Amino acid sequence: MLKAIDLSADAPWKQRIRAPYIAWSRRAAQNPSRGLLCSSKDGVYQLYAWNTETDELRQLTQDPAGVSGGAISADGERVYYLRDQRGDEIGHYVVVPFSGGQPEDISPDLPEFASHFLAESASGNALGFFAADADGFHFYIYEAPGAAQPLFTLTKQALSFGPLLSQNAEIAVIASSEKTGVAEYALEAWDVGSGLRIAELWDGAGSGIVPGEFSAAPGDMRFAGSSNRSGHHRPFIWNPLSGERHDIHSAHFRGDVKFRHWSPDGARLLLHQVHQAWHALYIYDIAADRVRPLDGPAGVPSGGSGFLPDGTLQIHFEDATAPPRLLELDDESGAVLRSVIDLGVTLPASSPWRSVSYQSTGGTAIQAWLASPAGDGPFPTIVHTHGGPTAVMANRWMPEAQAWLDHGFAFFSLNYRGSTTFGYEFQHAIDGNLGDLEVEDIAAGVAWLVDSGIAQPDAILKTGGSYGGYLTLQSLGKKPALWAGGMAIVAIADWTLMYQDQAETLRGYQRAMFGGTPQEKPEAHRRSSPITYAEDISAPILVLQGENDSRCPARQMRVYEKRLKEHGKSIEVHWFDAGHGSLDTEERIRQQETMLRFAYRILENTVGAFR
Repeated sequence: MLKAIDLSADAPWKQRIRAPYIAWSRRAAQNPSRGLLCSSKDGVYQLYAWNTETDELRQLTQDPAGVSGGAISADGERVYYLRDQRGDEIGHYVVVPFSGGQPEDISPDLPEFASHFLAESASGNALGFFAADADGFHFYIYEAPGAAQPLFTLTKQALSFGPLLSQNAEIAVIASSEKTGVAEYALEAWDVGSGLRIAELWDGAGSGIVPGEFSAAPGDMRFAGSSNRSGHHRPFIWNPLSGERHDIHSAHFRGDVKFRHWSPDGARLLLHQVHQAWHALYIYDIAADRVRPLDGPAGVPSGGSGFLPDGTLQIHFEDATAPPRLLELDDESGAVLRSVIDLGVTLPASSPWRSVSYQSTGGTAIQAWLASPAGDGPFPTIVHTHGGPTAVMANRWMPEAQAWLDHGFAFFSLNYRGSTTFGYEFQHAIDGNLGDLEVEDIAAGVAWLVDSGIAQPDAILKTGGSYGGYLTLQSLGKKPALWAGGMAIVAIADWTLMYQDQAETLRGYQRAMFGGTPQEKPEAHRRSSPITYAEDISAPILVLQGENDSRCPARQMRVYEKRLKEHGKSIEVHWFDAGHGSLDTEERIRQQETMLRFAYRILENTVGAFR
């Protein structure tokens, strides 16, 4: 039975969503007393200048839609971020002084573009970013700061990323999917001065490389990353000039192990392992060729400055019961030395998640996270799928999940085929045929929940955002008998229409996932689109969609809504003034309240009287 819906001003679920935290933090390479971080401390995610000696924060951006990404210059004097229109992620990079001031466009002569990478070299002598538009992925390297003409330019048609610069910007590494033909990268090293390609790194068909970064030590040309040629990612160190490569192995390793940070002197690496969605950290001593587990706090490590000049570590940790917090760790014992920038937040108790597994079609093992309310089941149940698909759900802070648990729902989030960290074959099983195996994995999860006495069969609702929202709509169309309702957030409804309107960064990704454009692969795009199954839907649908979303644009959702209504289906679309999700805390609360009201309305006759 459901608990009565709690919409009071101080409801525990609202307190959790409002709880401010630091999403990520970075320090200036040549001036570690200065840092940059992103926080929701004032209600909307913005960038803050961070005095790392006093932990004083000063807000730098005041964008109404929020700012979620940025970079700090090597000397700590400047901060860069992509300035867009109401969260559409298309615009120009701007620079603002660390001390505060008005943003200045660093590339006023370029047309508007999509991008998610900009960085200075560790010495601060050069600045690199990519700009994606209808003509491809364009890479620019400028003499930093403020040069009018670039030192280096390059254009790629395939999904690409970078440029990652050596310490003094002699070399630029660019990751591209040209060779792989799928959403995986091979690396190219380019001489910035001559504009010539000097080296390549790829381990052949059926593999891909996750780029890391160059050592920040002066004169050091070593680049770290990871390759999945063994089926799981393993870290390596590569020198593009000499061609020398060292692959790092250890009996400790399980699942995927990737590079995270260099130490400032280039002597050690911080490595991050994810195995069956569980996380661990290692320190690799390069000279000794020795891997040592770091016995740090439980939870998911994310972001952070890595090694500090004194050898300690600063890393963000989170789990299902606590939001991200920046912790300083002893690099030998892993013991927490202090909590950095304590925002003084006290939260209501939250329910932990537990890892479970079950079998899907073909005997494929699927890992999932489950949390249940107090008492005996079966419960009304929320089945959630993460975005991506090249991502993984871990034991993360998700206050919206706790909101469902507060009200008597079980919460279940699965890592369907296509998710990362479960091996190359698992991740690429969906290539060219999206929304098929994933839906089978979802259906198998529902069967497991019912057979285990957890889920009430006639009170199961599907939800998720982005690709998880896509799988919500796809599941409701392909497996209509399973669902009492569905709640899709910033979702994909028609892959062909989406391709026509979306940002070029996402077009490149879509081409890589399907193996071609909608014109080249029309049947695959039709089969994979939820709009194809509109007539088969039986459960009510709620959609929350951003008016300014360049990833999952508005037009394809408006067409989907019209098609469902033509077939007499129940669909509500709530539009919000932002892009691919909202960075505004109060908007997130409004969206969760909308979903709670929707769920209660459709379950009133199924679940029975409220407690």
